[in-house]
Amino acid sequence: MRSATYNEFGKPTEVLNLGDSPTPEPKANEVRVKTTLASIHNHDLLTIRGQYGFKPELPAIGGSEAVGVIDAVGSEVKDLKVGQRVAAASVQATWAEYFVASADMIFPVPDSLNNEMAAQLIAMPLSALMMIEFLELQPGQWVIHNAANGAVGKSLAMLAAARGIKTINVVRSSDAIKELEALGIKNNINTSDEDWQDQVRHIVGDEAISAAVDSVGGENSGELLSLLGHYGTLASFGLMSGKPMAINPTDMIFKQAIMKGFWGSKLSQEMSVKHKQRLVNELIERAVDGKLKLPVEATFDLADITKAVDGELQSGKKGKVLLKP
Repeated sequence: MRSATYNEFGKPTEVLNLGDSPTPEPKANEVRVKTTLASIHNHDLLTIRGQYGFKPELPAIGGSEAVGVIDAVGSEVKDLKVGQRVAAASVQATWAEYFVASADMIFPVPDSLNNEMAAQLIAMPLSALMMIEFLELQPGQWVIHNAANGAVGKSLAMLAAARGIKTINVVRSSDAIKELEALGIKNNINTSDEDWQDQVRHIVGDEAISAAVDSVGGENSGELLSLLGHYGTLASFGLMSGKPMAINPTDMIFKQAIMKGFWGSKLSQEMSVKHKQRLVNELIERAVDGKLKLPVEATFDLADITKAVDGELQSGKKGKVLLKP
């Protein structure tokens, strides 16, 4: 089968190649899926660089999320059948014509959901929904998050709004503000404005910000913490700046703040099937009724894998880049 493979860790455009791999056979508790579309995520690219929390054995096939049709099931699989259209995330080797995954990581998708949406429905939106529950956010509360124009950030804003939770969405440019506004997302803040923190305080008024999600690190971490209300929680989700979190102990102490690390892939793998199905059902409902929008930047044939993972395209994208095996 065709596959996007790499024999060593490194820059994706340099180590990825279109390869010919053996078609995988499902184990007793697995299914094999014929891939329709697969997503390219930042964590996929970090994995290829060898910089993620998980390192596959080499040689490896890239990818961790896709939509497709089941074409084989293991002997112990009961609730899934050949011919079902399904989505999967937090799995391996989806940048190929076929991939295998444990049955408890596979979710049927309805006909009302198109492939472009289904191919990216679980990983980032599920992380956003898990984050909302991880922070125990309730209707009426405020949450502030940076890198809000990323896939998780956009999903967080839309899914929180659907639950009645209020968000402050922090980005770094006017173009990013326009991205959020185009999706109907409100309360967007541009850190290029010198008074951006005062803008946040004006929006919130006398209310407190219950939680903050930091995807950047460096000084950005401390800035979010300074805006957090007393007894609030700061979740570390990413390190886009590449710098250690710079935190003012005074804010930690006198706000009696809590800091937590959030790794969505690990939580997803450890979550019960029943719990995860509840969250996936909510994602499907929000996507179908238009409360969750997942833009697509471009779709590439698997043969054009190096174009699809190009750094300029990935850094400037306004939606997900997909692969078609």
